Amino acid sequence: MRIRINARPRVLFGLFFVIALIGTLPMRLALGALGLDREGLTLRAAEHSVWAATLREVHWGEVDLGDSYAALSPIQLLVGRARVDLSGPKLAQGERLRGAFSVSASSFGIDDTSAAVPVGALFAPLPITRLDLSDVSVRFDRGRCARANGRVKAELGAGIAGISLGQGMSAEARCVGGALNLPLASQSGAEKIGLSVQGDGRYRALLDVTTSDPAVIDKLNRAGFLAVGGGYRLSVEGRL
Repeated sequence: MRIRINARPRVLFGLFFVIALIGTLPMRLALGALGLDREGLTLRAAEHSVWAATLREVHWGEVDLGDSYAALSPIQLLVGRARVDLSGPKLAQGERLRGAFSVSASSFGIDDTSAAVPVGALFAPLPITRLDLSDVSVRFDRGRCARANGRVKAELGAGIAGISLGQGMSAEARCVGGALNLPLASQSGAEKIGLSVQGDGRYRALLDVTTSDPAVIDKLNRAGFLAVGGGYRLSVEGRL
């Protein structure tokens, strides 16, 4: 008697049905359901469905990402993660925006992201004007940095106390003590910015300058730097 039914086609049909049902959702509803507003993502409008949408006037915290194209990945849904692939125009001189952000029940992050992101006065009084991301991936799990890789270059729009930093500062992304850490350094190594970002968006930046020039030291003192361990440091805290 052959009444046995293979359950695998049923399961696959159910999965495809759920994916198709999700595919009819407007992207704006999907983004809200994922809780991305709690992670700092805001936008003026989201047009079309989750499979191919246009996001208008996207902001991540204080950072303006402009208009972007977005698409939900069906493959990642099968492993319990919602991933939205992004692509967009150049935000500044440098690479176009490409990458993704993904969310699961306990984690949040960006994946394989490259972009030239203008940051305005986000890190003021530090003169960081742009962050160039090269294949950067960062994941926070339960609020702690669990994985980070890729290269970040900070462009500085002005010098510091007469020190020219036109070549910017670079670092490899990493996790340290549960926070995203970027140990940015100039080509000479005499100027460094230790940037640490928590899962809730709080950041701390320590700008360290090593110099023996009395004129530069005087300018650093007047700019609010404090003498620390043979150098001079300016500490800045804020939220992304």
